[in-house]
Amino acid sequence: MCGIAGIMTADGSAPSESLLDTLESALVHRGRDGKGREVAPGLGLLQTRLAIIDLKTGDQPLYGPAASVLVANGEIYNYIELKREFAGERFATNSDCELPLMTYARDAAAFAKALRGMYAIALGDPSSRTLCLARDPFGIKPLYYAQIPNGVVFASEPQAILKTGLVPRTIHRKAATELAQLQFTTGTETIFSGINRVAPGETIVLRNGRIAGRMQIHALPDGPPLKLGEDEALTLLDAALMDSVAVHQRSDVPYGMFLSGGIDSSALLACMAKLNDRPVRAFTAGFPGTAARDEREHAKRVAHAAGAEHIEVEVGEKDFWTQLPAIVAAMDDPAADYAVLPTYLLAREAAKELKVVLTGEGGDELFAGYGRYRTALRPSWLGGRKMRRRGLMDGLGVLRDASKHWRDGIEAEELRIGAGPRSALQKAQALDCADWLPNDLLLKVDRCLMAHALEGRTPFLDAKVAELAFRLPDELKIRNGLGKLLLRKWLERALPEADAFSKKRGFTVPVAEWMAPHAHKLGGMVAKSAGIGEICFPERVEALFSTFGDRNGKHDGAACWQLLFYALWHGIHIEGKAPNQDVFAALENQ
Repeated sequence: MCGIAGIMTADGSAPSESLLDTLESALVHRGRDGKGREVAPGLGLLQTRLAIIDLKTGDQPLYGPAASVLVANGEIYNYIELKREFAGERFATNSDCELPLMTYARDAAAFAKALRGMYAIALGDPSSRTLCLARDPFGIKPLYYAQIPNGVVFASEPQAILKTGLVPRTIHRKAATELAQLQFTTGTETIFSGINRVAPGETIVLRNGRIAGRMQIHALPDGPPLKLGEDEALTLLDAALMDSVAVHQRSDVPYGMFLSGGIDSSALLACMAKLNDRPVRAFTAGFPGTAARDEREHAKRVAHAAGAEHIEVEVGEKDFWTQLPAIVAAMDDPAADYAVLPTYLLAREAAKELKVVLTGEGGDELFAGYGRYRTALRPSWLGGRKMRRRGLMDGLGVLRDASKHWRDGIEAEELRIGAGPRSALQKAQALDCADWLPNDLLLKVDRCLMAHALEGRTPFLDAKVAELAFRLPDELKIRNGLGKLLLRKWLERALPEADAFSKKRGFTVPVAEWMAPHAHKLGGMVAKSAGIGEICFPERVEALFSTFGDRNGKHDGAACWQLLFYALWHGIHIEGKAPNQDVFAALENQ
């Protein structure tokens, strides 16, 4: 796991060292174990390294046949298997990231099709004056780019691009409204005008500083559900899970995992316990003294049953007020997911002794765990409806743009996945995998963990797991209103103490409970935010906070959290306010 950045110029001039210095310093938090760069006519590449595999010879850039050069962020889990395909080649390192150079020599711009892993790669070919920017199919690792007058600049985080001054720090207003309604933004356009995401699974081919082509690897397999019996499906699932966790544990440094006690993380722990001789280090967050369900005791029982070492991290109201500005500063591509708080604090604790953790992201999407999937399966006359048809701000009257344009990105994706033989359940899952997963859940994990130079790995989001899980029969995903049926059955056998068939408890962070006593004060401060004023009616925002303070309603609380997050985010990322202060000081200084 690392930070990468660079620039390809249109006129063939070498990028300035000062420009590369700016990019490098903006990404140093992503990797403090080393740094390297390549500067050539028309091209500059750099990496800040978090050393995980091949600690001695794995420094980047890496070089391949015909003087090709690469910087990468991520892990190529099938590097051992790929090396067998290139048995006649001479490798300069033991790095997993040297293999894309070999697949590029063989497959040209289609080089990423052979890769199994999470990655953001920049691969330069001086012989053809091309640069390939590639991102893994699920979008686990981030990569951003901006087209500028003299070429293209790219980086692991948009804040690094902004710090170069090559792109103005301006807001895409429609994306800001979309963020307020969804808590994340969709598609390849970011909230920053002129900065785009490389799409999940996309390879962009640049030639002479201009986009010359694109190709796509899709994360999910085509086709309708397979015809599988339960016993056969369980056998296949066991093999897929154990194989995925095994390759996700390939590391030359210590690793652990985040354990919520839910189905997904418990399943990962069950696999890790079988594969490791030493106790797995499992980290769990809890919210003592609040109305939020505290999962620590259940997680502790699961950890002890698996022989794991359990570490508890308490998340309290003080953490919310003192740490939130720093967390928002890490979320430069904003996702107003309240789970950023425990994720950030878990990462801070785990990073004291580890460099890698496995996490359960993707389990709900691939095995159909969300309640909205059950709703999506119903015919319209039984209450079935589209997912995310209502925004978080709907009915509150606070947004200046009260239209449904915030849903344009969702509707475009619905149209794209609507054709074909997939079941209604598969289409609902595919919709989540297209935007919610990469632009909220995985973005949150990347930023909150990399703020502490900790690598997060997601074994459920593996090509082999997805190939099986996504095409499971609908009845092996949801039955009698219970989601993730097959995964529960597998877990029931593998780790009975996990109580696999208990009702899904859900994960909540008591942000509304902490905000409510201060709602009147917060309302006045949030309403004065320049960013809030651009997309909302300030007097209605203040009234909403007052109503929330008096009634503490769930809907009002969620909306107030969104607005507080955006006020802080705009102050830090657009107005340049300091994040090293508490929430009230950060708002006061806007």
